[in-house]
Amino acid sequence: MTLEERAIERFRGPDFRRLLDRARKRLELRGGSLSGTISLPEPTADERRALDGLLGGARPPGARSTSVDLTRLDAAVRTSCGLGLAELLETVFGRPLNDRPAEEAAKEAARAELLRVAEESPLYAAADWFRDWTGARGRLTRLVTRDDAHLFADAVAVLERLEGSTGTVELTTLADEVTGDTKALGPRSPLSRLVLDALARRVGVPRPEAAEECRSLWEVFGVLPDDLASRVLVLNLPAEGAGLGEWLTGAARYGTPFPVTLNQLRRHPVTVARPVVHVCENPTVVRRVAAELGPAAPPLLCTEGLPSLAFHHLASTVTAGGGTLRYHGDFDWPGLAIADAVMRRHGAEPWRMSAADYRAGVRDTGRHLPLKGGRRPSPWAPDLAAAMAEIGLVVSEETVADRLLADLRSAS
Repeated sequence: MTLEERAIERFRGPDFRRLLDRARKRLELRGGSLSGTISLPEPTADERRALDGLLGGARPPGARSTSVDLTRLDAAVRTSCGLGLAELLETVFGRPLNDRPAEEAAKEAARAELLRVAEESPLYAAADWFRDWTGARGRLTRLVTRDDAHLFADAVAVLERLEGSTGTVELTTLADEVTGDTKALGPRSPLSRLVLDALARRVGVPRPEAAEECRSLWEVFGVLPDDLASRVLVLNLPAEGAGLGEWLTGAARYGTPFPVTLNQLRRHPVTVARPVVHVCENPTVVRRVAAELGPAAPPLLCTEGLPSLAFHHLASTVTAGGGTLRYHGDFDWPGLAIADAVMRRHGAEPWRMSAADYRAGVRDTGRHLPLKGGRRPSPWAPDLAAAMAEIGLVVSEETVADRLLADLRSAS
């Protein structure tokens, strides 16, 4: 073994480990520059002797920290083993030095390219939610860091395809149209998570995590992952039509809540002739109405949160038969968004969804969660959103179920 090789082996030992680790971090942070010094806090006796032997001179034994000039360290290393400091560090640690400034510059350039893609979209000028979504620096950084930047343009293309669309499209068809890969928007895929994060921001709901939450959010925008999973909960809605019409009529005879899937609605079309059909957001209300009123309860549909395509299909069937929908939901910001969507799409009337109803709900029940998320409008009653912003509390539908039940009892 040559003198240089023996020197390199000594640099691998514990006496130099902390010093070289600090030198590596400094050089990586400054792109390989040897300017400045590094410090070695509370050096051990062995570390002091190693430094004295390398740099010459004695280190005060009581010093709490030793400073080392990087240029001087580089020269001493070259004399000792024939390698510059950077080469020695790569040899000792077994990997090239990172160039942090160059890496950050590359990331910044990649982020700028993603932002350029966003700014070229027509959504950028038209939609606040889209600008907020694309402007989140952390999201762009994560895409670049995970090497997923190529997904961003596909996500923007999906959002452009869905914005303003009134039709229905299968999830696999949408994926194929945009990416050429029918599985690109499959459950938990990186592209699916990216798009759903934007869509959640679009409607003002938390980012979905569970499979059911993801499916519901897709359906808000007319995207159908699975027509067997898309469903609407129905109570006492007799209908005409073979198959499903018979099942709905039979369930109404016994006052039994009945889940209807989009697959059933497609395979067994029905007609409904009911002048008024009430709609609620939470299945707890349906359960209580069924228990207390049974077959005497008037027809009731439940969105079970975000309205599904199955709900929209059946709601359209009701209105096509001359019926009117009356809607009630949670008094929170997502609840207002759902109410607004149902009223606009189906011409539904508000059912106890006024500012007075909200204030009464706050008074009647003692404990409420604080409102979270971005404020949403209430076009049917502008003073409702104002009252909610002023008071800042959630009134869930379940807590005002007594009033809803009283209305349904009167209607029956």
